[in-house]
Amino acid sequence: MTPEARSSAPASMPAAAPAGASSGTVWSRVLALPLTVLAIAVGLALVLYTAPSLLLLFAGILFATLLDACTRGLGHILPVARAWRFALVTLVFASLAALAIGWGIVRFPAQAQMLMKVMDTQLGILEGHLETFGIDLFGPGGRQDLSHLIADPGRLFGHVQYAVSGAYAVGINTIVIVCLGVFFAGHPSGYREGVLILVPLGARARVREVMDEMGQMLRSWLLGQLVRSAVVAVVLAITLHLLGLPGAPLLGLQAGAANFIPYLGPLIAALPVALVAMPLGLSTLAWVMAIYFAIQTLEGFVVAPLIQKGSVDVAPAWTLFAIVIMGAMFGAMGVALAAPLLAVGRIAVLRFYVQDLLKDRPGAAPSKK
Repeated sequence: MTPEARSSAPASMPAAAPAGASSGTVWSRVLALPLTVLAIAVGLALVLYTAPSLLLLFAGILFATLLDACTRGLGHILPVARAWRFALVTLVFASLAALAIGWGIVRFPAQAQMLMKVMDTQLGILEGHLETFGIDLFGPGGRQDLSHLIADPGRLFGHVQYAVSGAYAVGINTIVIVCLGVFFAGHPSGYREGVLILVPLGARARVREVMDEMGQMLRSWLLGQLVRSAVVAVVLAITLHLLGLPGAPLLGLQAGAANFIPYLGPLIAALPVALVAMPLGLSTLAWVMAIYFAIQTLEGFVVAPLIQKGSVDVAPAWTLFAIVIMGAMFGAMGVALAAPLLAVGRIAVLRFYVQDLLKDRPGAAPSKK
């Protein structure tokens, strides 16, 4: 080739890439999608396999959030170091728990036995009424009582074993949640920074900001739910006592505890109240249920907006869906923690995916093409 021909070759023609580099690029593109799918599948399987432990961890974080919120609030009244305020809050909670346990040991068994006897009797009456219409309330086996266990000691001890093991599991889980909450609330910034070590340096400020927002949301939601539950428990207990229902404090307590579960909780708590009111007559039952739902309606439409003030902006349909799915997958613990988990997940999706990845930030102008 003449020098003129060599000089007329395009100067911008790229040099040929090495064969090894091009093949490596092709293989990386081919394997990227399968490896990503495999990583996501392994992560989901790991989460599902360890879900009970993760739910316990989240429950401990919720309890730590409550302790931290009380410690922060006490700072406006008692201007001392945070360690002293946290110790005082922990002491108050421990004292209240000891008083509640002492009261429960003295009065709870008798009231619970009386309420269970009343509800069992009313369920039998309701079952008999429905049988006249051809409706089998409890299925082919019928409603089981404890009499069939006496003839078979093996079945009796088997049920006792299940009851003891269930109570033991509940006690151990409670201890774990309390210990986690105390440890997390004792030094929350240290645990947060320990998690942030695993995040790249450039993203730590953003992740810290989102974690602070999650913490603020959980504090507002949890304190709001506790205040709402306490209002329902006290008002309902006083109202049921004035109407002459037996075991009014226990009925109010279970209604307040059930109110911790949004939307479904009040409906679940209405059944024991209705069963206890049935022996007092149809008119009393109607008055009790009307007052019950009036209290729940006022709490939901008047008290809740004043307390929550939009701290959790999640649509009711998504909350109900999360409660049903979590309950089907993880039982009572999933039902109790579905709403705060959904709220935390919503913040993570909005901040990291919608705003950071999709660049869809509030007030951002649409891109011009």
